[in-house]
Amino acid sequence: MKKIFSLTSLLIISLFLISCNRTSEYPGYNKSKNGFFYKLIKIGDESPKCQYNDYVTADICYKTMNDSVFFTGRRKFQISRPVFPGAIDECFTMLAKDDSASFIISAANFFRKTLSSDLPSFLKENSNIKINVVIIDIQTPQEYSREKEAFLKWIEDFGEYERTILKQYLDGAKLKIKPLSSGMYHLILKRGNTKGVALGDTVIVHYEGRFLNGKFFDSTRQRKEAFQFVYGQQWQVIKGMEDAIGMMHEGEKALFIMPSELAFGETGSSTGIIPPFTSLIFEVELVSVK
Repeated sequence: MKKIFSLTSLLIISLFLISCNRTSEYPGYNKSKNGFFYKLIKIGDESPKCQYNDYVTADICYKTMNDSVFFTGRRKFQISRPVFPGAIDECFTMLAKDDSASFIISAANFFRKTLSSDLPSFLKENSNIKINVVIIDIQTPQEYSREKEAFLKWIEDFGEYERTILKQYLDGAKLKIKPLSSGMYHLILKRGNTKGVALGDTVIVHYEGRFLNGKFFDSTRQRKEAFQFVYGQQWQVIKGMEDAIGMMHEGEKALFIMPSELAFGETGSSTGIIPPFTSLIFEVELVSVK
C-alpha cells in the first residue's frame, strides 16, 4: 500500500533538506554543517530517528568516489557519540527505520578514527568515500538488553551441549579430517589457482552458512549477491571467516566447521539468529582476489 505522508511531515523534511543545502561540489548531495555530504534516497515510515547508543541493523555499502564497491553487507551495531565532527555516527542519526541515504565522508577519518585501522592502499590520503545505508531496524539499549538477557537465560548450559553436538555431527558425517590448532575443520571441495589472499586485498566470496542440523541461516547465493570486502579490515567478518578466507586460494571452494569461539561466541550474534555456544558450518567459495 502506498504511504501517504502528512503535510507536517513533508514540511519537516523540506526544512531539514533546506537547512543542509549548503554549496556542494557533488550534484544531488547537500553539505552538512560538519562537512559531510548527504543525499536522501528513500523515506521510510515516520518512526523516531536513530539516537546515540541505539542498536541499528543496516545494509551498508562502501564505495570509492567512482562507485567501485569495496564492502557490502548487513551489520548490527551500536551508534556511538561522534569523536570528531563529520563522523559516520552522526550520519545515522538523520535516518529512521526503512530510510535509505548516501553519505560522502573523509576516507582517512573513517578508517583511522572510526575503524582504528590503516587507510587502504587503493584510497588516496585526502580522498572521500561514499557510504550507502538502508536502515532495517532500530533498538533502544533497553530493548536490546532485555532481548539479550532473555536469550542468555535460555542457553546457560550450551557450552557442554555444543561440544557434544559437534562430536555427534563429525561422527555422523564420518569426516576423516582433523581440526586445525584453532579448533576449526577445513575440507577443500574444489581447488583454486595459486593466488592467495593478503591484507588489504579486496575479496569477493559466496558463502552458505548452516547449523549442524543442516538448517541454513544465511546464503549469498540465495540472495544472488556475492559478499565483497577488504581483507584484514576490522569488523568486516567473524574471526573464523577471516581465518578461513586467509587460507584459501582464488577459485577455491571449501567447507569449514567452526566452533563457537571462532564464530559468535558465548553471546551469539547481535541479530539473535545465531544462539550462543553454537558451532557453524560455512561453505565458502573465494570468487576473486583483487
